[in-house]
Amino acid sequence: MRKEEIQPVPSEKLDLDEWENVMKSGLPEKGSPEILEHEGDSSLTAIKELVEMWRMAGKTVPENISNEQLKVLMERSTKSYRKKYLKYLAIKERLKKAKKERQMAERKVMLEKPIEIEELSEPWNTFFLQSLKSFYDCMYKWRAAQSMMFGQPLVFDMVYDIYMSHREMVNTISQLLKTEGLNRKSPYPFHIHFCSLQTEGPYHKELLKHYGEAWDKLLITTTEKAHVDMFPKDKLVYLTSDSPNVMKTYEHDKIYIVGSLVDRSIQTGLSLANAKRLNLSTARLPLEKYLHWSVGKKNLTLDQMILILLTLKDTGDWKKALEFVPKRKHEGFVDTQNYSQEKINF
Repeated sequence: MRKEEIQPVPSEKLDLDEWENVMKSGLPEKGSPEILEHEGDSSLTAIKELVEMWRMAGKTVPENISNEQLKVLMERSTKSYRKKYLKYLAIKERLKKAKKERQMAERKVMLEKPIEIEELSEPWNTFFLQSLKSFYDCMYKWRAAQSMMFGQPLVFDMVYDIYMSHREMVNTISQLLKTEGLNRKSPYPFHIHFCSLQTEGPYHKELLKHYGEAWDKLLITTTEKAHVDMFPKDKLVYLTSDSPNVMKTYEHDKIYIVGSLVDRSIQTGLSLANAKRLNLSTARLPLEKYLHWSVGKKNLTLDQMILILLTLKDTGDWKKALEFVPKRKHEGFVDTQNYSQEKINF
């Protein structure tokens, strides 16, 4: 028996438009009794199938579509209107998704880095700054009050106004303002004394000009008395760069004195001569011991001095303290391997 050759049946090309027509033929016409009777789940299901068919055909349709949007789609009478509506929903969905992803990315970045005050929105920034300022003001005042009762005194000698020009006076007051602020913000501040501060004198007038009403609220001691009239002489140590005595250790039971002056044009040895006249002990910082000092005077500003003294008092480490010496004045630290042996005795 001869076998007949079986011819392969040619595959028919899928006609998407024909498929669409077949699917649509199963849908009741708009306004028909079926629509009125079965409006709801059955009609919505048919529209969903139509949308899914268009998705498979590569048309622009949204990934998710609500029942309300399906009802709007049902009201579209023509194919072109439905396609335009679905494209509109797809684009809207895409934009919403992109915005959400961008917000999540920004949120992730914000959580992974410290929040800077400047990055906060204006209303929150204002509220945050006011609350933060109030908190820190209370904390600083409490620390300053504690230092006035239990803190180590630090004296600023205010007898040098007659030796300075007005410009030097203003510069000195500017440094004193920085000094008071740095001390106030320290975890363990000094009890600052402005000694020999004459009422209505040049120093006093400049301080009032800068502080205003806040002057009477400062938690520091101001007096017209000299330091020698307030403390035992054997406890006083005058810090001056002209002293022949190098300061070896920081002593917590001593009362250090710093001259309130800018000595750019002042004769050398003025503060040393003042200390000798009062028969006071003197000392200078061991700058040459720890630093490769460049050529020039070893004078430091008042705010640099307070940072050095606060660090010495709190840590007892010369190297940490002398990091506040401006780098333009020296060529780096001396290569000393036994800094632990050089630490200050507490």
